[in-house]
Amino acid sequence: MIQEVKAWTYTHGGYPKALQQTRLSPHVGPLGPLELRVRVKAASINPVDAQLMGLPLWQYLPSFVIPSHKGVGEDFSGVVEDAGKDSGFHPGTEVFGMAPFIPGGTLQETIRINIKDSVVLPKPADWSWEQAGALPLVWITAQTTIAEAEPFVKNGKLAVLGGSSSSGMYAVHIARQRGWTVIASCSGRNADFVRSMGASDIIDYTTTSVPERVKEFAPDAIIDCVGGTECLGIAKRYVTIVGDKTNRMSMGGRNIYLWNPQMLLRALLGRVSLGRSYTCINLFFKYSYLEEILRLPREKINIDSTFDFDHVREAFERLNTGRTRGKVVIRVAP
Repeated sequence: MIQEVKAWTYTHGGYPKALQQTRLSPHVGPLGPLELRVRVKAASINPVDAQLMGLPLWQYLPSFVIPSHKGVGEDFSGVVEDAGKDSGFHPGTEVFGMAPFIPGGTLQETIRINIKDSVVLPKPADWSWEQAGALPLVWITAQTTIAEAEPFVKNGKLAVLGGSSSSGMYAVHIARQRGWTVIASCSGRNADFVRSMGASDIIDYTTTSVPERVKEFAPDAIIDCVGGTECLGIAKRYVTIVGDKTNRMSMGGRNIYLWNPQMLLRALLGRVSLGRSYTCINLFFKYSYLEEILRLPREKINIDSTFDFDHVREAFERLNTGRTRGKVVIRVAP
């Protein structure tokens, strides 16, 4: 008899009621040459997970179009149980990575991964399971924002809006590693933390006008991890991961162009040099981005809180306060 695995999934729109713990049939059968079967030790959650659960379209799409149990989570760390002959891994290897296209998501006890669609690397020995499972999505997002900003950073000056956010803190760190001077916005209580990640100066948005301080700094580019429009037009390049909206439960990324023509027009005008360069990004799925993470000192891996597998609802409640400093991580297995 095949033993089912525990998983957190959702079956319809309407976060948080949609989220439920269930049991799924494991992905049995011979592995393809590029596939891995991984026993998950830890996984982390991101705002996009709650945003996807809240999409109203799920209640209108039949199960033959969308799986009845939709998965939660993309980041993971764990142990390889079985490996395809061309995967480059072996049973017993400790790994971490990002797997965005697998049935059931990464919040389940066992996952089956095709490395063509995922990023998987050996876990550094000095990282905990929780640290390894916290990093991939936010690190790759930060790397993408830096890559989009870099051609415009001629004077080595970058502004990061949301410097204490999960992606913003790593954008600050990577920019500093490039030798850039970084100013970042955050609340006063997070100022020392954001400085420790590499910011040369801080804008306390609770007491100071962010646009005025950014103008004084005169950055080559702005990376926006919080949303809004108040700093548009200040720098030659504006890179945002969330767009104009500031609602945490609204989707980010380039799909926003579909229902925000003003953003689309702004991007198009910038592309033909009729306005400042602007883009709302989706992350670029590159191994090279995650490989650079292996040089990250473990003390720079910031975890806000850790929850046991049976307390994923509470983990999402913490995430959605908008006051986390670092990642919210789930211990999937001891």
